[in-house]
Amino acid sequence: MRIDGATIFCLRIPFVEAFRHSTSVRSFSDSIVVRVRAEDGTVGYGEGVARSYVTGETVESMVSHIVNRLWPAVADADYSEISRSEDPLTALSSIDESLPEDKGDGVIAWHGARTAIELALIDCLLRSKSLSLGKILPAKRRSVTYSGVITAGSIEAAVRHARYFKLFGLKYLKIKIETTDPVERVAAIRRAVGSRISLRVDANGAYGAVTAAKILSALHEFGVDAAEQPIKRGLPAELAQLRTSSPIPIVADESLVTLEDARALVDARACDCFNLRLSKCGGIFRTLQMARLGRSAGLRVQLGSHVGETAILSAAGRHVAAHLEHVDFVEGSYGSLLLAEDISRDSVVFGHAGVAPLLCGPGLGIKVCEEVLRNYARNIVSLSSPARLAHFRKGEVRNVSTNQESHQPVGETPASDARAGRNLARKRSTTFPA
Repeated sequence: MRIDGATIFCLRIPFVEAFRHSTSVRSFSDSIVVRVRAEDGTVGYGEGVARSYVTGETVESMVSHIVNRLWPAVADADYSEISRSEDPLTALSSIDESLPEDKGDGVIAWHGARTAIELALIDCLLRSKSLSLGKILPAKRRSVTYSGVITAGSIEAAVRHARYFKLFGLKYLKIKIETTDPVERVAAIRRAVGSRISLRVDANGAYGAVTAAKILSALHEFGVDAAEQPIKRGLPAELAQLRTSSPIPIVADESLVTLEDARALVDARACDCFNLRLSKCGGIFRTLQMARLGRSAGLRVQLGSHVGETAILSAAGRHVAAHLEHVDFVEGSYGSLLLAEDISRDSVVFGHAGVAPLLCGPGLGIKVCEEVLRNYARNIVSLSSPARLAHFRKGEVRNVSTNQESHQPVGETPASDARAGRNLARKRSTTFPA
C-alpha cells in the first residue's frame, strides 16, 4: 500500500497548570502530530515531541526533517500489510526499515520526528485492515497502572499534589527535584502520603556527581525506590561510578536516547533501570528493542512519557506498557488532567488508583478529532506524493504555496532551522511536494 499524502500539525495546547523541572518550565503542549493518508483513503495519526535538551530536536527542525528526509522515503515506499507475528519486531520491521537514519547537525537523534511518522504509519496500516495494535503487541496484563508525577516548585504545592494523588488512590509517585531543598521536599511528601506509597525522584540531570551522591545518600531514609538521571548525560562511566556509591537504584533517562546508548550503559553497568519514552527512543520498534536489551542484561524497565503528550502518544504508550513482560512503573495518559483539551474523542485519562483499560479499537485505538487539531495548530503543513505535485530534490522543496489563509506563494521550504523558524512563526497551512 502506498501513502499519497500527509499533514503536519504543530500544536500549542495550553496546560491547566504549568509543569516545571530542573531543565524546563512548560505551560503548553508543543507536540507535532502527523496524519498520513493511504491510497485507499485510510488515515492514521502519529505524534512526536521536540525536546532540545533530550534528543536535540526543536519543533522547527522536526518539521524540516520530516519534510526533507522522512516524507520522501515514505512517499517512495510501498508498504505491505502489518500481519500478526510471534515477534512484534518482525511485524513492524518494514516500517522501521523504510525510514532513513540521520545523525549530526547537533542532534543526538531525530527520534521525535521519527516517532510521529512511525506511529502514523502503524495507525494507518492497521486501520486499513480494521486491526488493533493490541493484536500486534499482545497484552500481558488486563489493565495498565500509572504513576503520578509531582512537578517542581514550592514544597507546599508539591505536598498538595501528593495528597491529591493519594486521595485518588495512586500507589506510585515520582517527584521532580531541583538544586533547592530536594531532601526537605521528599521528606515533606513522605510525611504527607505515608509509608505505603512508592516514591521515586527525578533530577533531570540537575546535579554534579559529588552533590548527587550526597543527596541520594540523604534520601535513602525516606524509602525512595529509584533515582532518575541524577547527573547530566555524559560518559556512561560517570553514571556507573555514581551507581556504585548510591543506596538508591539509578534510572537512566536522558542518558538513554539511542540503541547505542543502551548498549553502552549495559556494558558500563551504569544503571539499574531503563526509562523508555516512545518519542525519545524513536517509536515503538526501537523502544521494544531497548526494552529487550535492558531485560536481557537484568535491568528493570519503566515506561515514561514527555509532559504534554496528547492522546496519540498516550494510546501508543498504553499498548507498549500492556505488552511488556516486566515494567516497574508507567507514566503518561494525563490527557485533560493537564491539557486544556485533548485531541481524542474518547478520554485516555487513567482512573482511580491510576488504573486504565486496554485499548481495543483499530489502529492505536483512539478517534482523533480533526477540528481540535486545527483549533490548536499554530502551523499546518501539507505534503503530497510525487504523483500529485512537483519533483523533489534532496534538501530542497519547490512549488510551495499556501492553501488556506493567504493563497500566495511563499517560495522554497526552509533548508535550515533558522528559515524554518521564521516560517513557523506565522500560523498558516502550506503544501509541499515530495
